[in-house]
Amino acid sequence: MTIDLHYYPSTASMVPHIVLEEIGVPYQRVLVDRMQNAHKTPDYLKLNPNGLIPVLIDAELTLYETAAICLHLCDTHPEAALAPALGTEERAHLYKWLMWLTNTLQATLIIYFYPERFALPGNTAGAAEVKTQAETKIGGMLDQLDAELARHDGPWFGGQAYSLLDPYVLTLCRWTRNFSSPAARTRPQLGPYLQRMLARPAVQRVLAAEGLAPPFV
Repeated sequence: MTIDLHYYPSTASMVPHIVLEEIGVPYQRVLVDRMQNAHKTPDYLKLNPNGLIPVLIDAELTLYETAAICLHLCDTHPEAALAPALGTEERAHLYKWLMWLTNTLQATLIIYFYPERFALPGNTAGAAEVKTQAETKIGGMLDQLDAELARHDGPWFGGQAYSLLDPYVLTLCRWTRNFSSPAARTRPQLGPYLQRMLARPAVQRVLAAEGLAPPFV
C-alpha cells in the first residue's frame, strides 16, 4: 500500500516528510494548499477535524498529530532504526523530548506566529506584547536545545544515533530563521548541528520537493 502524506511546505508536515525520506519507503505527497484554505474544506476536515497539517494515510489508517505520525512510521519500519528499542531508557528520553518539542517549543512558536489568537479582537497592542513574550520564551527554549547538544557532545540531538527527533528539531529551528533576536543557527551547538542536518540527503530531497529556497535555517 502507498502511504499518503498530506502536507504543505515548511509546516509541521516537514517532520514526517523527512522521516519518510529517511525510511525510504514508497509514499506520495498530497499538497494541501493553505493559501486557498484547503485545510478547512469539508473533505479535509473529514481527515483531520482540527483543520491542521499534516495527515498521514497508511492503508486503512488515517492519522493526524505530527508526533503520533512519526512514532507510527518508526514503529512500522523498525529497520530504519529511527527510534531506540521499546522499554529502554533511551526510548523514554526520546518520548520526553518528542513531547517537549510538540507541546512546549512548537506550541510557543504558534503563539509567536499567531499572537492575535491570544488577544481580544482588535487588540493589536496586546497581540504585539504576546508576540514579544513568546519570542523571549522561545529564546530560552533554543538555549535548552543548545545545552542538550553540548551535554552529550554527539552529532545528533539524541547523541550518537540519528532519530526522529532530528527532523523535528530541524523543522522548528527553521521557523526561527527570521527572528529579530538570535535565531537557532547563531547558537554554538545548534548552528553546526543544523548544518549537519541540512547535509543529509533525505533533508536535501525534502527541501527540493517542497520548493524551499535559502536561507533554510
